Amino acid sequence: MLAIDKEAFTNECAFKTSRSGGKGGQHVNKVETKVELLFDVSGLKFFSDEQKELLLQKLVTRIIDGAILQLTSSTERSLLKNKEIAVSKAIELIQKALKPKKPRKATQPTFESIEKRLSDKQMKSMKKRIRKRLF
Repeated sequence: MLAIDKEAFTNECAFKTSRSGGKGGQHVNKVETKVELLFDVSGLKFFSDEQKELLLQKLVTRIIDGAILQLTSSTERSLLKNKEIAVSKAIELIQKALKPKKPRKATQPTFESIEKRLSDKQMKSMKKRIRKRLF
């Protein structure tokens, strides 16, 4: 798995804060605890061009304006905790996207599964034959 330096990654990110919804009473109405993490995938220094392309392809649903990845976190009531969660989420997403896909091994069906399929097929055709005779 690709190791990403959390501190260096945090320096590459931009953060926006806003008021978070949910429980909290008056505290929610005056404190900005929701964190929105934004970072430019194409501008990351510690990835090769191939890795950047792979990230852009695999994270296309989370990317806005062509190359900016956007994540939000508002689960905690603390701005710092939400910031840490957003950074952890982003690193986890990047690592998951850059993990090479395991090649599929072609397998053959077992003898029992072939036999079961054929017997089910016979039963179905028998059922249809019986229905035809009745009408």
